[in-house]
Amino acid sequence: MLEIKNLTKKYGDKVAVDNISLEVKPGQITAFIGHNGAGKTTTLKAIAGIIDFDSGEIYVDGKSVKQDAYRAKFNIGYLPDNPDLYDSLKGIEYLNFIADVFFVDETVRKERIADYGRRLQIFSDLNAPISTYSHGMKQKLAILSLLVHKPKLYLFDEPFVGLDPVTSHEFKEIMNEVCKEGAAIFYSTHVLEVAEKICSHVVIIKNGKIMGQGEMKKVKGDKSLESLFLELENSGS
Repeated sequence: MLEIKNLTKKYGDKVAVDNISLEVKPGQITAFIGHNGAGKTTTLKAIAGIIDFDSGEIYVDGKSVKQDAYRAKFNIGYLPDNPDLYDSLKGIEYLNFIADVFFVDETVRKERIADYGRRLQIFSDLNAPISTYSHGMKQKLAILSLLVHKPKLYLFDEPFVGLDPVTSHEFKEIMNEVCKEGAAIFYSTHVLEVAEKICSHVVIIKNGKIMGQGEMKKVKGDKSLESLFLELENSGS
């Protein structure tokens, strides 16, 4: 579903992402972990087509993000760490706008908005202006907007920030469900305990370079993910 080959991204003389390669297959929930400034958000933005990159290639469902941007982006749902929404719109208006962009049938969108909206505990607030939403409510709306068009690849940047415990639990259930349906999830997080429990795979990045990747159980071995991460962080490389 997602294939990155030798991706490099520089900001002036600083190499933010240094020749990384990785793959996320359908049905996988893959955690992308690393310290602040390690290159996680830069990588996610490059996949989503928000920023350009210096070399390498990114494929989403076999489509090149550079050469076939429209079809690649059509299969992506991206949730940034601080979603920018249209505050002048009502929640339901924003969802219908997203559904229109992705050509979601009217009956299908209504079913998804009702189902996932209730599960994320925001359905009753959708007729209110987004400007009145709390940070947590905006996070729920942004997540719901992805579920309305059901992409093949979900990109999340710290998706649990701002969510209450009940919604966090339900969101984890939804993540598992969409992957069972054939989607793939690639998400960055600092909440390693959660990542260890719900992710089948993990990619660890440090200073723009991948330090470890693969099946969660094989990568961490007998250690906790937190112990492994701290070990790699304290290593000299």
